[in-house]
Amino acid sequence: MKRFASVAMLAGLAFVAGSAMAQQQPVHDVSAKHHPNLSRAQRQADMAYKSIVAAQDANEFDLGGHAAKAKELLDQANQELKQAAEFANHH
Repeated sequence: MKRFASVAMLAGLAFVAGSAMAQQQPVHDVSAKHHPNLSRAQRQADMAYKSIVAAQDANEFDLGGHAAKAKELLDQANQELKQAAEFANHH
């Protein structure tokens, strides 16, 4: 019984940690002055992320995990945009 409780608690903690990471909204940190197109792409990724959050709230469930996956991919795209700007700054 104690083993089951431990496993259940660990699973719950993993779920909470995963949910917290999935809720991390992309940061708009590319300079619009230096990289207007990359900056616009970051803003659009942010708008898409917010639309997904609104869809999740309106449906009151996780949409089969697909909305959370889309948010993860938008965060990944945002990081790639930042790296593209940093690359351009150094070359």
